[in-house]
Amino acid sequence: MTTERRDRVRHWWERLLFSVRGRATVLTAVVSALILVLVFVLVMLLAGDRATNRVARKSERTAERIAFDITAGANREALTVKPDEAPLVQVVSPDGRVEAASEAAEGRPAFAQPRLKRHLLLIDERTCPPSLDDCVWVFGLRLGTSPWGEGVMVMAASPLPTPLDVWLLPVTTALVLAVLLALITWWTWYTLGRALVPVDRLRAELADVGAQGLDGRVTVPATAGETRALAETVNATLARLEEASNRERRFVSDASHDLRNPIAGLYMRLEVALDEPDDYPWKTMVRAAMADVRRLSDIVMDLLELSRLDARTPSIVEPVDLAELARREMGLSGGRVPIESRLEPGVVVAANTVRLGRVLANLLNNAERHAESRIRVTVARTGADAVVEVLDDGAGVPEESRERIFERFARLPESRSRDPQGTGLGLPIAREIAEIYGGSLRVADSPRGARFVLRLPLA
Repeated sequence: MTTERRDRVRHWWERLLFSVRGRATVLTAVVSALILVLVFVLVMLLAGDRATNRVARKSERTAERIAFDITAGANREALTVKPDEAPLVQVVSPDGRVEAASEAAEGRPAFAQPRLKRHLLLIDERTCPPSLDDCVWVFGLRLGTSPWGEGVMVMAASPLPTPLDVWLLPVTTALVLAVLLALITWWTWYTLGRALVPVDRLRAELADVGAQGLDGRVTVPATAGETRALAETVNATLARLEEASNRERRFVSDASHDLRNPIAGLYMRLEVALDEPDDYPWKTMVRAAMADVRRLSDIVMDLLELSRLDARTPSIVEPVDLAELARREMGLSGGRVPIESRLEPGVVVAANTVRLGRVLANLLNNAERHAESRIRVTVARTGADAVVEVLDDGAGVPEESRERIFERFARLPESRSRDPQGTGLGLPIAREIAEIYGGSLRVADSPRGARFVLRLPLA
């Protein structure tokens, strides 16, 4: 066997045994074969039973007709049998002696000797007498009076069909069932193949999308059903992957840009310090370098926190009283502007205290950078949610930029002017934490300043 032929055989063998189409076809063929074998057996049993009944009825009609003729005075010399009747007819005395017989039964002993000794009135059975080559069905009637005396029995026997006599029926039935099995197997293979064509097309398109980029989409079939739902799910997954890829690309670009500035400043300061004379007062320069290192550390810490949030790293979940948490974070704030508060007690959520503390700290720091004269913090219960609002009286956030400020490294011009050392990661981290615990963080309308609304489900 050549290598190409061997590979082709292996290919088809794997398709039959390991593919969904092949396994379903083989299973259907096996189950159908078992059912058809059962059908074949039942057909043969019914056909055999029908043939036996036909022979038995022929013997019965022949015996009844001969008995009636004998009773009416006919058939005294010889037993005549019609062409459509049982050929073997005997008149047997109670002691088993054959008194008269048809031409085919002349010279043969009684067909049912043991039964005659029991003085039965009726015989209706299958028997295989040694004097005959085949088994026969015997039907016998006992007569009260006859030309041969009292108690004689008229017996008619018809040969039972042998397998050679009815070979056409099983062969025809087997051929029909074999063709039916082949048709079922082919139809299953063909139907499953047609049903899997959209899946194969979807697989090919998805492979092309993976090779060319995530911006491609697979074709959604016009018909409804599982294949259409699968294509829509694939497209939705590709859209999420493309969005995640683009966000990661922007994230890397922005992170590189924000990290490059403090690294360049630090490198420049260290380079200048090396060029100065030994008695140069270097402490001022070191302090500036320390500020750059501190900013680098803040960016790295924020990036690590975002990485943990993206990976959904588990943290301890406990009941958190938002009023107590807000009171603690307000006590740790810088104090540049006064903070007004309206804190409803007993507003408890299920979250991590450290992470929620970071959310409130980020919101308070943001409000303190932009506030003119005051900050207002509110904790309240609204239906099944806990709501925390942080409001400042600064310039506010333009409506078109309310979602952009939650993008990583996104900073508005005013934010850059008020806090040049900021990382642009505080608000994205706060929103990510809120969404992890089933809540939301957004900028709501307010008459003046920025109004941040944190909403979490109550514990």
